[in-house]
Formats: sequence, C-alpha cells, structure tokens
Amino acid sequence: MSTLATRKKTGRRHPLASAAMLLIGLVAAGGASAAVSTVANAEPAGTAPHAQQLTVEDGQELFRANCASCHGLNAEGTENGTSLIGVGAASVDFQVMTGRMPMAYSGPQAEQRDPMFTQEQSDAMGAWVASLAPGPEVPSDELLDVSQVDEEGVARGAELFRINCAMCHNVAGAGGALTEGKWAPHLRDIDPAHVYEAMLTGPQNMPVFNDANISPEQKREILAYLDYLDENPSVGGFDLGSLGPVSEGLFIWIFGLGGLVAVSVWLTSKPN
Repeated sequence: MSTLATRKKTGRRHPLASAAMLLIGLVAAGGASAAVSTVANAEPAGTAPHAQQLTVEDGQELFRANCASCHGLNAEGTENGTSLIGVGAASVDFQVMTGRMPMAYSGPQAEQRDPMFTQEQSDAMGAWVASLAPGPEVPSDELLDVSQVDEEGVARGAELFRINCAMCHNVAGAGGALTEGKWAPHLRDIDPAHVYEAMLTGPQNMPVFNDANISPEQKREILAYLDYLDENPSVGGFDLGSLGPVSEGLFIWIFGLGGLVAVSVWLTSKPN
C-alpha cells in the first residue's frame, strides 16, 4: 500500500508507458496514411487502365511519361537514347516486356528483369511507335507455333542455330561473354515471341536476321530447336555448365591429370 501511495503522490508513470504510447501513435498514423492513400488511388469502376482498351494516344502518353527523357518526345532520339523511328512494334515489345527498358541504370547493355508495364500498355506504346514509320511487327501465334515443326525441322533449326547464333549464345543456348563487359544472354525457357522479335530487330549487340536472311519458317524451326533444348537440357550426359571446351578442359586438367599424379605418387610410395 505504501508503494502505491508513493506512486500516486509522485505522479510518475511506468518506464515503458512512453514507449507504448509512441508505438500506438505510430500504428495509428500508419493506418491513417494507408487509408488515405487507398482512397486517393481509387478509381471509378470501368476507368482503370486494365478495364478499357488502350489506344495509340494512350501509348503516346505512356511513352512520353516513361521513355521520352532518353528517346525524345517524338522518339527522335537524344544524346542518351537512340531514335525509335522505324524500329516497329516488335522492338518495343521485346525491350519492354523483357524488362530491358526502361533501363535500370546506364551500363554496357540493358539487363533483363521483370517488366514495369503490362502487355496491354506495351502494345499501346508499340502501336504508337509503329505509327511513326514502318517496322517489324509482333509475330503472330502461327509463326510461333512450334508444334507444326517435325523432327527434321528441329534438326534444321539446330543447324541454323549453330551457324548463326552459337558463336555468341553457345551451341546449347547457355549464353556467353562478349567484349567490353557485354554478354549474350542464355536462351533457356525464354518466351518464343521474344526470341523471334530479337531475330527481327537485332537488339543491342545482336545482328538483324530479317526474313531475307532467315525466313519465317526457318525462324520457327530455330524456336523448335530451343524448345527441344528446354525439354532435353543435357542430351549428351553431364553438361559441365554447357561451357564447351573450357569447362571440359578444366575438368580433365583437375581430375584427369590430378588422378594420374595421385596414381604415380601411390605407385612410387608403395615400395617404401
């Protein structure tokens, strides 16, 4: 009783009371802020971008808000970005839907990451860029249908890939290093549309393989070969990272030569 009376007389609070009040205040402030943000961002039904078909004008607005700082208000290009006049909708779909554009930071080349836009938004921007000048179109589903390619077509696709692509992307599609900090990305489990678009547009360090170089049917056969690699990632046994003679030579040097040295040491030490 004397302790209680002393607390009432002094008017002192529990040492944790202030911390508890501060915590309650922060929680309340955070909840209020979230509620206000939700109300501010709410849109009437039927007016959200995903609830209506985006137009070419919508694509122009999206482009100017997100791309014009580098590529110019009319896609004419600037010191920080190339002109996009004539690149076509295929280039926009590849760059945007693989997350390479907008670039996260300036570097030797744009890295693949999660896309910042929906497919519909990308299509709208692509339609606007395509309206500026003719360019490669996004491939149709028929051009991407590898089920129509037979085994002979897959073999032809493998030969085309080895002739035109393997020097950079590796014969197994594992990718590889290039000069000046650049690289050829791997081609495993990649959307066939993006592979087709890359062949059409030649992004970054890649050459352009238009229909005069590689026909649409041949492109589909290459896609069929890549699909075969996805289903059969190591057709020749242990792939050692699919790095070719580099990893194979290192394996032989370490384990093969190392094993011979170990056997030689064991044989010479046996008489002793």
